This record gives sequence, structure tokens and C-alpha cells, in this order.
Amino acid sequence: MAATVDERLAQAFVELADTLVAGYDLMEFLQTLTDRCVELLDVDAAGLLLADSRGALRLIAASTEQARVVELFQIQNDEGPCLDCYRTGQAVIVSDIRASRAAARWPQFAAAAREAGYTGVHAIPMRLRDQVIGTLNLFKTVPDGLDPAVVVAATALVDVATIGILQERAVRQQEVVAGQLQRALNSRVIIEQAKGVLAERLRVTPDEAFALLRSYARDHNHPLTELSGDVIRGTARIPGGK
Repeated sequence: MAATVDERLAQAFVELADTLVAGYDLMEFLQTLTDRCVELLDVDAAGLLLADSRGALRLIAASTEQARVVELFQIQNDEGPCLDCYRTGQAVIVSDIRASRAAARWPQFAAAAREAGYTGVHAIPMRLRDQVIGTLNLFKTVPDGLDPAVVVAATALVDVATIGILQERAVRQQEVVAGQLQRALNSRVIIEQAKGVLAERLRVTPDEAFALLRSYARDHNHPLTELSGDVIRGTARIPGGK
């Protein structure tokens, strides 16, 4: 019998909890979060932005290449609902980016989102009390908004992620957590480079290259960041391609 949405959501929470306990690979944890959002929340893509040690947002995970491009566009142009969400600590909901109000508020972002095929954006702050460390951003290709139950589930997933990232704060100083976030951001650069190398080597798309990279890391119990470094150095051979 197929699992219900509630059952699959419960399984996602268990999976995220297991990831936290089993070695805590932060990059895999956050990538799993974006993947599960797309699978469970009736959205077409998800992206996650984290603040670095200086408070500047950086892309840390995205479910698709299109979402990655849109997220990077926001950061590079300092404009978009996800940035407003981070700065205010409040959710920002845009059911239809084509509406005149949204287009006037974020003209460059609205054009970039439309070009990528997205018409709706729902940005949720990653916050614990007064501290905001990033945002989870959900994208839709149709302007129908999100069901209230979906918003509740998405917020719960965000809370799990936030607690996971900040779990060491209870036993270590703030500098340790800032260093962990910075290492994750640095890891993202390595992973993106490996995606490019693998895509060119195997003649596949960046999304396909990333899927192969993650699959190989899981199958061989190899941390994603370390494997990415091996791919860049040419010491790891990952099969696949066309």
C-alpha cells in the first residue's frame, strides 16, 4: 500500500533526524531537506540560503539547476523575496510573481524567476527565537499559492533544519557554529566545481552530474565534500553519462 502524505512526511523527519545523528554531514542533511520539500510539499523546486560569518547570504542547497540560478541571481543583485525574508525574519509569500506589485518590488528578480519558469515563491525564515540564520525558499510554476497545511509542514521542516544547524550552540561557543556554517559554504564551492567537472567529463547536465555524485557518495559511504574534491583532482572515477 502506498504511503500517505502524512506518513511520508513522518518518514522525512526520521530521515533528517538520522542524518543528524549519523556523522552529521551538513551538506547531505541540507540537500536532503530541499529534496524532501519538493517530494512532499506540492512545490516544483526548493533552495536554501545560509548566512556566512559576516551575515551575507550564500547558496547552500538547491533541488534543481534552475532554482540554483534564481537563488544566485537574488544574492548577486541584492533583490528578491528570499532576501527580504532573511532581513525581516518573516515569511514572504508571492503567489504570482507576474503581478504588478511583485514586479514593481523586485523587477530584476521577477524577470529572472519568470525566465526560469517560476511564478510563485514562498520564502520561510530559518530562525530560532530572534536569530535568523538563513531561508528556505519554495518555488512553484503555477500561481496557485500553497495550501495552509503545506505551509505548516514546510515550517516544521525548516525548524528541524535550523535546530540541526544550531545544535552545537548548547555545548560550544558561537564561533564554533559560525565556523561550521562557513565550512558548509566552502564545501558548496567544492561541490559546484565537481558538478561542472563531472558534467563535462560525462557529457550530462549539472543536475544529472549532481545526482551521480550524491548516489556514488551514498553507495560508497564517502562524504560528499571529500568525494567532490577527489573528482576535481581526478582521483575519483564515477561511472555514468551518455
